[in-house]
Amino acid sequence: MENIEKIKSIIEALLIVSEEGLSIEELKNAITQSDAKDIKEGIYSLKEEYSLPGRAFNIAEIAGRYRIVTKPEYLQWINNLYQKEVDRLTGPSLETLAIIAYKQPATRAEVENVRGVNVGGVLKTLLDKNLIRVKGRKDVVGRPLVYGTTDRFLEIFGLNSLDDLPALRDFSEEDLEYGKPQEQVLAKGGEEEGGTRPESGEEEIKVKEIDNNESEKTE
Repeated sequence: MENIEKIKSIIEALLIVSEEGLSIEELKNAITQSDAKDIKEGIYSLKEEYSLPGRAFNIAEIAGRYRIVTKPEYLQWINNLYQKEVDRLTGPSLETLAIIAYKQPATRAEVENVRGVNVGGVLKTLLDKNLIRVKGRKDVVGRPLVYGTTDRFLEIFGLNSLDDLPALRDFSEEDLEYGKPQEQVLAKGGEEEGGTRPESGEEEIKVKEIDNNESEKTE
């Protein structure tokens, strides 16, 4: 048990200094006297310790990497400290991202068939924000590009893998209804690192209703 306690302390130190989080394999390479079982036991022990009342952080597995993250209830004060500019995802952008996330790999035509509007501008925005990437070409006439989500997408939404996406059957008919007021999502952070991380990686997601008359033509 003493050995596990030592490994647990080493894991804690490594996660604190890591900016991007660490995988089991990376932790094994750093702690040469351990194996995967020891690493997982150490992480589990740390999670239990951090879950106690009065601790401001915990360990989360995001995009296949473990990282120390602050608990959501401390987000207000973290925001006050850093006051970073926010990157905005409009309702049409978020809708397009959701379609790609669930349907991937998806072509532009397939996304447009669901949304009923041109999504060229939206795809460029999502590519620029590194939320989606080109995964290849579909083996059909014209060989159109196909798109899928990135690890950045997983980090922003606090997902370990795409398997963590809510099942479509979990959404009500109202949730999936088109034509209701669009929403604007604020993804706090950007590419900058530093400080303590909020629960969903480094990103804060806030939802705010915007005017019904928002035009999608420019998207």
